[in-house]
Amino acid sequence: MFKNTIIILLLLFGSCLVDAQVLPEAILQSTDTVKSKEINPLSPAKAAFFSAVLPGLGQAYNKKYWKIPLVYGAMGTSMYYYTWNNKKYHDFRDAYKSRLAGFNNDQYQFLDDSRLIEAQRFYQRNRDMSLLLTVAFYILNIVDANIDAHLLQFNVNDNLTLNPKMEQNDINFRTTFGLALNITFK
Repeated sequence: MFKNTIIILLLLFGSCLVDAQVLPEAILQSTDTVKSKEINPLSPAKAAFFSAVLPGLGQAYNKKYWKIPLVYGAMGTSMYYYTWNNKKYHDFRDAYKSRLAGFNNDQYQFLDDSRLIEAQRFYQRNRDMSLLLTVAFYILNIVDANIDAHLLQFNVNDNLTLNPKMEQNDINFRTTFGLALNITFK
């Protein structure tokens, strides 16, 4: 019974793999029926790849040039704080190590050993957080390029609108706010 179930699952799974490998060319290149514009489904993957290779390149591929300084500003700032915290961490660590070796003529001679250890932990934590933020901004850069490339293919025209509405209530004459979704089919 158990062997038969495994064999059936393998046959079903194997047939799914064979079907998944055959992609007709019509699926890869399609056109939008409303805008009659060619849609490239590989464009988001290409933008994400470009952004992964060189941060900001995916934004340039999507023609969103104003985002490139934001990408480099965020990553550059976090890298600056990484290097600064790393330098301060090593300064306090070297001062503590020299104090353990018997020297007491460093620039932090006014601090005791517990303060040096506390400063090391503080700058090490900030250094690690800065590195984590750099990686997060790098991933956000890739995700932004991918999503932006998806949204460039999104259909936005006069047949689909979302408008804010402000109307006066006929019963108590109070103003009500809301949203109206209008869909026009032709």
